[in-house]
Order: sequence, then C-alpha cells, then structure tokens
Amino acid sequence: MTMQWSETTWDELPAKLAAASGTAMLPIGATEQHGPHMGCGMDYILADILCREVAESTGVPMLPTMPYGCSVGHSRRWPGTIALSPITLINLVKEIGDWAYHSGVRRLFIINSHVTNAAPLRCALEMLRSEHDDMMVAVINTATMSPRVKQFHHADGDDWHANDAETSLMLEKAPHIVRTDKLTLADDPDRTDDLVFAHPVNRTSLNGVTGQPSISSAEKGAEWFAWMVEDLSELIRRGQAEQPPLPHSYFSHAAA
Repeated sequence: MTMQWSETTWDELPAKLAAASGTAMLPIGATEQHGPHMGCGMDYILADILCREVAESTGVPMLPTMPYGCSVGHSRRWPGTIALSPITLINLVKEIGDWAYHSGVRRLFIINSHVTNAAPLRCALEMLRSEHDDMMVAVINTATMSPRVKQFHHADGDDWHANDAETSLMLEKAPHIVRTDKLTLADDPDRTDDLVFAHPVNRTSLNGVTGQPSISSAEKGAEWFAWMVEDLSELIRRGQAEQPPLPHSYFSHAAA
C-alpha cells in the first residue's frame, strides 16, 4: 500500500492518517549549486528518497517533496541556484500545513535537507501551532537528526556543503548526478573558523564546495543512509506516541 499522499485518493486518506495517529511528513529540499561535481538537485533528491523509505517503514503518509528552498546565501556567483526568499518559504509551508490540517493531519513532521531552510521553517512551525490548537509540528534537519548523523556530516568542516557526506550519499543513492571525474579537484576548505559574521558562499568558497568530496565513496554513503533511515524512523515513531506535557489550550487564560 502506497504511503505517498500524491498517489492516495481522498477516500483512502482518512484511514491512512488514522492508522498513523494523524501523522504526515513534509520533505523540503532545495535546488542550488553543489560544486562542479554534483547536480543542483542534491538536497531535493535526498529529502525525497529518505522520506520515501521512512514512509514505508513507519506507515506514515508523505506529502510531495518541495524541490525549492531558501538558498539565497549561495549568491548568484554560480548558475543553478533557484532560491526562495525566507518570507516566501514561511508562507508556503504555513499554507501547506493549513491544508494538511484540514485533511486530518495533527502531527506534522517537516523534514528539512537544506541547512538554511531551518530558520524559515521554524517560523512556519510557530505560526502553525499557534493557529491550530491540536496540531503538533516538528522540524527535523536531516544532517543533525542524531549524534552519529551529525558527526559524519561535519567531519570535514563545520560550514560544509557538497562535501564528503553529501557526495557519498549521492554516490550510493543517485550516482547519476555525481561527476566522478571531477572529485579530485573539487575539495575546498572551511574558511569560517573564528568569524563573527555569517558570510554568503561566494565569500567563503572558490567553487561552491566546502569539504572533501575527493574522499567520498558509495560504501560510506550506503552505511550513512541506512543510519539516517533508522534514526529518522525512530524519531517519527516517538512522535506518533507523544502527548503534550500539559493539556492547556493555547487560547484559554490561566486560572487566577
């Protein structure tokens, strides 16, 4: 039985949501330059394939993956980036969440595979939970969902991009978007140590990369992707059973 929202009819959806405790996933990626060695859809592809596997393992419906995100920090130095402004992303996710709520979703997991989507998605979370009293919303950033996942993403730089982790994942799951003949020349170091300001990528990278794609491998990607599926599935299952610590309505006043 498909867990894809887009492949489910309206009269099938209520039963699927009921079986999943009203839970759904919304994967959000980006379309942006990923150095000279990798296709611009990397973030979108990762969000999509990760959530597809987790949807099947958990029985949680998956909304269609958003291919665009807040990538304005990548600048216009390199072709390929198609960016949404933070405000546009906030409003878009808020409206998707509103309609998901009216379809029966009461536990919404926003699964984010692009680092700088995080702030707009947190704003959308704040708006959704303040408007819908019985809706719980979580933003899970795929690169930091667990200690072991965070460790391999940050192994070759804190300000990483198109690095060993991302390239290894794509070599395993989407090798057609990796140009293996360019890997040895793609490395570029993290230049952000001890900086006070958050600089755009055009001022921190020579080629759009931060990290070491030259050391990537499909073998590492297979192990790391399996960790991500396992750890995200565990978070989803925990969320399906979670209840608020207190039952108070957002809209009611505390007793005097």
